Amino acid sequence: MTTATDIATPPVLNLIDRENDQSYQMAQAAAIAADDRKGENIVLLAIGEVSTLAEYFVIASGLSKAQVRAIAGSTEDAIAEKFGRKPRNIAGERDGTWILLDYGDLIVHAMMETEREYYDLEAFWGHAPKLEVVLPIVEPVVELKDAVESEI
Repeated sequence: MTTATDIATPPVLNLIDRENDQSYQMAQAAAIAADDRKGENIVLLAIGEVSTLAEYFVIASGLSKAQVRAIAGSTEDAIAEKFGRKPRNIAGERDGTWILLDYGDLIVHAMMETEREYYDLEAFWGHAPKLEVVLPIVEPVVELKDAVESEI
C-alpha cells in the first residue's frame, strides 16, 4: 500500500539545470512559436514540480480558431525542426477552440480566450511554479530612408 509519504517529490531544478534540460528548451521554443503567431497571455508552468503528468505546460491564447490552429502548427513545426520530435497525441484540431499537443514531457495548450477563462488551467495548476518566458529581443527596424536622412 502506498501512502502520500511514500511518494517522492520531483527535484526542483535550478536555472542552470533548467537551461540544459531539453524539456525546458522545448517549452521555451513552444512559447516563442506561440509568440511568433501573435499568441496572447503566454504562460509557462513547471508542472513536473507538482505532478507526474508532464514536466511543463505552455498555455497561449488565440483570438480566433484560425489563430489557435496557427499557434499549434507553428509550435509543432518549431519543435520538430529544433528537436526532431512530433507530438505523441494531438487533440482538438478539428474544432480549433482548444488544441492540445502532448509531447509527454511537454503539453502545449493553444486556446481561444473563452475556453481559457472557462477551464482556467492556471488556477487549477496554481500550485505549479510559473516560469519566465524568454522571448528573443527584436531590434527595431530602421528604414533605409530614415538612416540616409540622419547622415545628411
